[in-house]
Amino acid sequence: MIGDPLALRIYTPVGRATPEQVASVADAPTSFIADAQQGWNCMDPAIRPLDPTTRFAGTAVTASGAPGDNLAALAALDYVGPGDVLVLATGRARNGAVIGDHYAAVARQKGVAGIVTDGLVRDAAGIRAKGPPTFSCGLRPNGMYPNGPGELNGPVSVGDVTVQPGDIVVADEDGVVVVPLHQADRVIAALAEVQAKEDALDGQIARREVATLWDRSRYLERGVEEL
Repeated sequence: MIGDPLALRIYTPVGRATPEQVASVADAPTSFIADAQQGWNCMDPAIRPLDPTTRFAGTAVTASGAPGDNLAALAALDYVGPGDVLVLATGRARNGAVIGDHYAAVARQKGVAGIVTDGLVRDAAGIRAKGPPTFSCGLRPNGMYPNGPGELNGPVSVGDVTVQPGDIVVADEDGVVVVPLHQADRVIAALAEVQAKEDALDGQIARREVATLWDRSRYLERGVEEL
């Protein structure tokens, strides 16, 4: 290596979902958004909410650091605003909590809509009381150290999903789903179709017009063996 490594690399975001695009998916269940993307872009179910009654939708601000290091996560607070979602990639680190309640409180004061990490957090009660909705892989009482290197506003992989800054991130008790910025309009259009079909099926079930949820004849052609 030539010279000392950078402590932090900060990229300039090149795009961002509009408030109208975010609003179009904000109230939809994540399951509907998943169906609108044919099941793609759903994060690992190990990433769970601290409070299952919470949900959020917003635009991604990304940070990534080496396992055990939270410099990028701390610096990310300088680059967020109302409606943003902090997406903190730790490489699935389990050796310490990437954030705690003070971090969450500052994030909430800045209008952050939610926090998602593939790592751990601490001060759970404080985060629930003072922070935005937070999704993580669990809890651990010891923290991390901010040494670097790290990156801000670059592509990250969290929960087996690639997230770019400016993507739409939606979360509820079912989990976290990402709508890539370059696919947002297509997904929004597909979501309207999913919603219409779900509403129609709900009505049919309420009227007792549905007795089965699979097309038996379709599979009989392929063969169904009853023993």
